[in-house]
Amino acid sequence: MEPLFAPGEVSHAGLILCTHAHSDHLDPGTVPAMLEASRRAKVIIPKSLAEHAHSIGISYDRMVTTDSSLRVEYLNDRIYAVPSAHNELEWTPLGGYPCLGYLVRVGTSTIYHAGDCIPYPGLADRLRPYNVTVALLPISGRKAGGAPGNFEIAEAAQLAEDITARWLVPMHYDMFANNTGDVDRFVAHLLGQRPEQRFKVFDYGEKWSVPVE
Repeated sequence: MEPLFAPGEVSHAGLILCTHAHSDHLDPGTVPAMLEASRRAKVIIPKSLAEHAHSIGISYDRMVTTDSSLRVEYLNDRIYAVPSAHNELEWTPLGGYPCLGYLVRVGTSTIYHAGDCIPYPGLADRLRPYNVTVALLPISGRKAGGAPGNFEIAEAAQLAEDITARWLVPMHYDMFANNTGDVDRFVAHLLGQRPEQRFKVFDYGEKWSVPVE
């Protein structure tokens, strides 16, 4: 599928959030071009990724490094970070957590973007204090051979319930040959097993505003 626009056309970005080092989350063909076009923008990354980000063309003065429980404020944005487990919860004393999820406070809403993540003990406890309005969770599940995985559909729905997220938005689906049809299974699961959980599946390029309640 062709992209809606080229990275260099994004001239209005304030913050670019990258959750971890994998190229589908910190893309060397996308992020430097967006920073070049959006001269005020900064890229937020886990603090252990600074050297890697610099190696793909991002200057240190355009980075904001962060870690779990830290807050970033830039322009009108307020971003909090929580650890993500991409198969396991990694941590080092100097680098902190290499995979993060971000909580973005926008007006009266808080949006949680998990990046790539599987459930781990204490995740819901970390998220509850933020009163998540919209939870964006990957639903591609685990892959054979020990490759990094993501939430199974039922696990994503359970986390949304555990943190009382008003809306659940699926991500990271229909990307590979072994997980096509994920979004159809997601819709069937939510309608059949959790009819009280509101959810939103986006069409390509669709805009959406969180309903005011």
